[in-house]
Amino acid sequence: MSKLFSELTVGGVTFKNRAWVSPMCQYSAVNGLIQDWHAVHYGAFITGGAGLVMVEASAVHPDGRITPADSGIWTDQQAQVLAEIPRFAHRQGTKAGIQIAHAGRKASAKAPWEGGAQVSVGEGGWQSVAPSAVAFEGFTEPTALSLSDIALLRADFVAAAERAISADFDVVEIHSAHGYLLHEFLSPISNKRTDEYGGSFENRIRLLCQIASEVRMVVPATRALFVRISASDWIEGGWGIDDSVALSRELKARGVDLVDCSSGGTSLAQKIELGPGYQVQFARQIQQEAGILTNAVGLITTAEQAEAILEDGTVAAVMIGRSMLGNPRWPIQAAADLGDEIPWPNQYARGFTARS
Repeated sequence: MSKLFSELTVGGVTFKNRAWVSPMCQYSAVNGLIQDWHAVHYGAFITGGAGLVMVEASAVHPDGRITPADSGIWTDQQAQVLAEIPRFAHRQGTKAGIQIAHAGRKASAKAPWEGGAQVSVGEGGWQSVAPSAVAFEGFTEPTALSLSDIALLRADFVAAAERAISADFDVVEIHSAHGYLLHEFLSPISNKRTDEYGGSFENRIRLLCQIASEVRMVVPATRALFVRISASDWIEGGWGIDDSVALSRELKARGVDLVDCSSGGTSLAQKIELGPGYQVQFARQIQQEAGILTNAVGLITTAEQAEAILEDGTVAAVMIGRSMLGNPRWPIQAAADLGDEIPWPNQYARGFTARS
């Protein structure tokens, strides 16, 4: 049996394999409620053999949406509709996770296929918020969060996590990557505060650490808590891998089970060194130096590549995005490529069984 298709236990959750579907925003919700598109989108991955299917960034507050069409989990109704995903996944032996998020200064934008520009208040958008009144390139200046705003934000994340558990998700992932709000607090590029949430490394990580501790209190030991980070801003003077290692030690101490290692998103000035598995180095270093499980993500496309990433045990799992979009049954094909066999859903299996 390959490493890719061996079981993995993270926190209180055992995954049937280590081929996981990365969270990918669909910008197709209505008032935060997922639609038929999402049922087909996630259903395809669930029937494709993945060990974990992670639901896209779902806003903890209406102002935390990237676009007006983002998924949300700030109401009980949204959680009730989202519950259909883990319900279906569990029937197929697949685990389901959800990423809880706030877009910060990158909020109130148009969908990518509409150009991605910021939506003005007059066009149905809203005033964005951030650690500091420092705009993302091409966007309007955000409002700096007050201490009372931060207290409400912490409560929003906790309430979202509670709803995720009520919807029976196996994994709750706190989104602190890609230049969104919690990453904005981490990075000196976007955080210019002079109070207890800005300045020193300890101050800049304070909010994420508080949220991780508070969310862990409502995510039981039978479930898993992940945090997605941008391990590097890819900008001189920005957040870097050594910062990420130190942060990951703090997250582990607060009960986080796994760090999901991505990168970038703080500024258009980033200089990313793209290539196959270009972020794997971050996942390896964090797992080895911080002593917390990690998964790797980013231009992982083949079974052989995924297996090579996992074989020495320095990364626990891989998350795959674009290749899963191209072939939602990537895990079934990958297993065959590695000489393993994982079952097709019963409804499809007869089509792949020799008949007289």
